[in-house]
Amino acid sequence: MFVESIKSPGLAQLSYLIGDGSEAAVIDPRRDCEIYAQMARERGCRITHIFETHRNEDLISGAPILAELTGAAVHHGPNPAGEVTYADTVREGDEFSFGSMQLKVLETPGHTDDSLSFAIYDGDFGDQAIGVFTGDALFVGDVGRTDFYPDRSEEVAGLLYDSLQKILSLGDQAILYPAHGAGSVCGDNMADRDFSTLGYERANNPMLQIETREKFVARKVAEHHEQPPYFRHMEQLNLDGSAPAARVVTPQVLDADDVYRLLEKAEVLDVRGVSAYQGAHLPGSLAIPCDMIPAFAGWYLDATDEIILVADSAAQAESAARHLARIGFDRVLGFTNTALPGWAAGGRPFSNVPVVDVETVKTRVEGNKDGWQLLDVRGVKEVDGGIIPGAQCVYVGHLPDQLEKLSQNTHYTVMCASGARATIAASILRRSGFDNVDIFLGSMGAWKAGGHDVVARN
Repeated sequence: MFVESIKSPGLAQLSYLIGDGSEAAVIDPRRDCEIYAQMARERGCRITHIFETHRNEDLISGAPILAELTGAAVHHGPNPAGEVTYADTVREGDEFSFGSMQLKVLETPGHTDDSLSFAIYDGDFGDQAIGVFTGDALFVGDVGRTDFYPDRSEEVAGLLYDSLQKILSLGDQAILYPAHGAGSVCGDNMADRDFSTLGYERANNPMLQIETREKFVARKVAEHHEQPPYFRHMEQLNLDGSAPAARVVTPQVLDADDVYRLLEKAEVLDVRGVSAYQGAHLPGSLAIPCDMIPAFAGWYLDATDEIILVADSAAQAESAARHLARIGFDRVLGFTNTALPGWAAGGRPFSNVPVVDVETVKTRVEGNKDGWQLLDVRGVKEVDGGIIPGAQCVYVGHLPDQLEKLSQNTHYTVMCASGARATIAASILRRSGFDNVDIFLGSMGAWKAGGHDVVARN
């Protein structure tokens, strides 16, 4: 009997290969799903069933692709807000066996209406659950978001509370297997580990310490989560089923002439580290460091966009293309890691973005510098904890929609928590015609480390 987890970096998505003997199942497979078939072959078993805990919003499901690859049946929960064309419906109490392992279906709505959890039992040893796959209902240190049904906010928060009680009733001994870990957009306060038990969560998870259903509902309704535009695209793909990701995702190499020729039709996505972008970049490029693609690319790119990557290496370009493919951006034309020297040698322009330190920002704040504005692009929860005096707050994901409210005659210093999201924001401003932009390196972390005051947001 075995349970193996497969983690997708960036998305912090967790999927699982489980089974016993010659039969296995996969829970929540990702789009590039050959890994599951390979792992099953290495164990000498075949995949006979695929289970989805819910219709994902933040990534493309690999279930229909893996079903085509293995012949396995796909199982999904009821009430998915549309027909999941590649799956059959399973319900509370349905059971499946894989050797001595039994899997029982629990309906656990709240995060989504179709959410399921799957409890597993070892038929050779007692009748208590040994583990439970909770999808996005229960995480290590947090619980699922409930903001996808704004017209039913109190109802779905209450449904999640009830679902959590059902999960906890399996017993403190059960191992928790969530669908996401720390860094996922599906929760704010997950612990930086992927293992726990229901007993540990019952005793230590702050959301499970809330005393009553009414207080839990009030807490969930008051939460604020961002919903990138690509979520809607993911939801539709996960009803209809997506095509497989390319087997070879390493983009072709482009030289400076190739890039120049393709510029009019393609978005340039700079996936290098923030300091590389700050030092020199192609004019008009969008800066999203490779490991930040899953969280932020969906705010700025469209699924129909053709993309040129600027990367430090082929390995980085491959990683970036894989991140993009998992969230539905397949049209990568190629990558370059020689474009900047080649670009400059060919007499073509390149750009940079200055950085400023905490003392410079302090001087500007205290001096009320004319024509200057500090732009804070952190999230709502962060800015609610305090801002630098005089800062204007626009979340980085919403910045493209707020540009008309900003003056191109103003000098903007962009900040976040450390400077990474500020670099993304600076690239949005620069490619939109804002010429006088710099980045507060260290941002709020540096400000607080210097002992400077913050104020409440207006």
